[in-house]
Amino acid sequence: MDVAPAPPTGNKPKRRFGLVDGAAGLAVLMAAAGVIWSPKLSGTIARATGGLQPVTVTVDVRGIASADPASLIAAARQAGKVSIVIRNQPHGSVQIKQIIPLQRRLVALAPDGRVLTAPDPNQTIFSTLDARFVLQGEGSRSAEGVVFGNQSIKVGTPIELEGSLFRVSGTVSGLQAGLGASN
Repeated sequence: MDVAPAPPTGNKPKRRFGLVDGAAGLAVLMAAAGVIWSPKLSGTIARATGGLQPVTVTVDVRGIASADPASLIAAARQAGKVSIVIRNQPHGSVQIKQIIPLQRRLVALAPDGRVLTAPDPNQTIFSTLDARFVLQGEGSRSAEGVVFGNQSIKVGTPIELEGSLFRVSGTVSGLQAGLGASN
């Protein structure tokens, strides 16, 4: 005896979505949103639309203990770039435009009221890195200051500079954004 298959009734089975299907859909939406709003993509869009402009940032590094500060400065100059960390968040690398060694000075008041200054002799005995790093990168102006490395910075903002041989903390001491920043 052969049994004939049942004729189709025309009713299709209803499709049900479970918790796993909903989670997979949410993951796809989150991935798409991450790609659309990623910092690299927004930076590329800002660069293409002219939103980014040259930014010169001056960072003063003072009193960092170093056995040989001159060779540290020479190594940084030779590398030509440093990685920056703003508010404990890494923000890529920027070009070093210039490194200016700073000389510590002692100040004394003479009995006749004159102010006397002299180079600090202790700097040769207790060698410390005192330098001004002039960095060149791209950023934009905002109401909160200059956006550099996807962070708003102002004069006084703590910033860390990292090279192959060092990681030092400094303070932003100067900002220049726009056409004059690339000179």
